[in-house]
Amino acid sequence: MIFIQPFFDMVGDPVLFLQVIWEGFVTGILYSLIAFGFVLIFKASGVFNFAQGIMVVFAALTLVGLHEAGVSAFVALPATILVMYVLAFSVERLVLRSLVNQPDIILFMATIGLTFFLIGFGEFIFGGEPKMMITEELLLPYDSITFFDDMLILQEIDIAASIIAALSLVFLALFLGKTKIGIALRAVADDHQAALSVGISLNTIWVVVWFISGVIALITGIMWGAKSDVSFALSIIALKALPVLILGGFTSVRGAIVGGLIIGIGEKIGEFYWGGLVGGSIEGWLAYMIALFFLFFRPQGLFGEKIIERV
Repeated sequence: MIFIQPFFDMVGDPVLFLQVIWEGFVTGILYSLIAFGFVLIFKASGVFNFAQGIMVVFAALTLVGLHEAGVSAFVALPATILVMYVLAFSVERLVLRSLVNQPDIILFMATIGLTFFLIGFGEFIFGGEPKMMITEELLLPYDSITFFDDMLILQEIDIAASIIAALSLVFLALFLGKTKIGIALRAVADDHQAALSVGISLNTIWVVVWFISGVIALITGIMWGAKSDVSFALSIIALKALPVLILGGFTSVRGAIVGGLIIGIGEKIGEFYWGGLVGGSIEGWLAYMIALFFLFFRPQGLFGEKIIERV
């Protein structure tokens, strides 16, 4: 009976329930944005990019570091985008180019190596201390809006983060589905050699997708940094994209969006209503339990492609 009581609490205080849903929605849409970066690189190379989490941190630290060095926010922002392009170009030239048609595990291990390199390089350049995101300099709002006699509170930064993330997801989905580069990206994901044989430049595609993933990482880093701070702990948050991908499917744009919302809202409801019943702090692991549950019934995810191997 004690585990049934939270359902009555939801009905008994619907405004509080809406507050929890809203916070879960904001978190979920940011999870979706992170997951989209993973999906993009997985489509291009067929490998899970373990470095996406640290790319979020590195992009945010670059933005804040440039501003601390005296560069104005609106110059630091395009400069950071340029840095992410240089990173994408370097990854393609120094890492990926020599690994074409290698087993997926080799590419995966390469992204793990890239992760530790960016951690060390980031600490060397920016230090290991948490930094404050330059919210005011980027003209991001930080007031709150209240409803129902101040019982429902919406932070303006959360509203801005949701809108920016949603627009980014729509733009990227259109990019993948409607542009020649998006079509070429899917061709590369299916077969590297076949794509090369019809004139698609594998090197160019990899630079493009890693650069777009870097821009996604920057947007995510700004939004997460505005909500808390910029530190290497953000890379752990970014790994919440793994259960999102398991739910939605590693190759699905729709799956990244739906999976992110399921995880974000699910873990907030679970933490608020059931966390105290099982010792608290379940938000850190509940997403992985939800993903494990889905694996039992739909291993390819909600929108993933079912792979059948013939022997």
